[in-house]
Amino acid sequence: MMMNITIDALIFDENGLIPAIVQDDRTGEVLMLAYMNRESIQKTIETKETWFYSRSRQELWNKGATSGNRQIVKRVSIDCDHDTLLLQVAPSGPACHKGETSCFHSIAFEEERSVRNVVHEIADEIKERRANPIEGSYTSYLFREGIDKVLKKIGEESTEVVIGAKNRDKEELSNELADLTYHTLVLMELLDVSINDVKTILKGRRPNSSEVSQNE
Repeated sequence: MMMNITIDALIFDENGLIPAIVQDDRTGEVLMLAYMNRESIQKTIETKETWFYSRSRQELWNKGATSGNRQIVKRVSIDCDHDTLLLQVAPSGPACHKGETSCFHSIAFEEERSVRNVVHEIADEIKERRANPIEGSYTSYLFREGIDKVLKKIGEESTEVVIGAKNRDKEELSNELADLTYHTLVLMELLDVSINDVKTILKGRRPNSSEVSQNE
């Protein structure tokens, strides 16, 4: 793990601590907020696992050391004032001690329900259904029938997407695209292709910032 900004450049509070926001690198979901000191930052860099400082116990702690729900650090970012850290991690289990994925699971206000992570959530449900089939489940049925059935459904849904587009019917097209997305996720699970695999390829196809500015 490389640090482009040294620990000495960080601004700690009067107790030698700096807040650290932990985010799921795959979904973007905010998992927790904790505090770090110089030593915990150094151990995080060295071990590539999250280490924090407990203000109540006044000692370092390694996330997941007891529960097994460790967090593998993919990226550490520093805010513009150098007084807050953002840790993007690959979690191996829930972040919250209550068993919830995120510590921020209690909603105080919500104008409308977020759909940001729904594709990842459906992909996880598909993976679970493959591992633990349920009688009467359509997903379990597709896995039981195998790849030829899944490919047939993708062909059918693709045709229906074309029809919806030709009809210029937004609702119809949205529904057909949702059906196609679901069956594509089933196919991806069958062949062990992850959403991140696709994201990586898409990212690699994007022009870099210098090319964009030159073209503009």
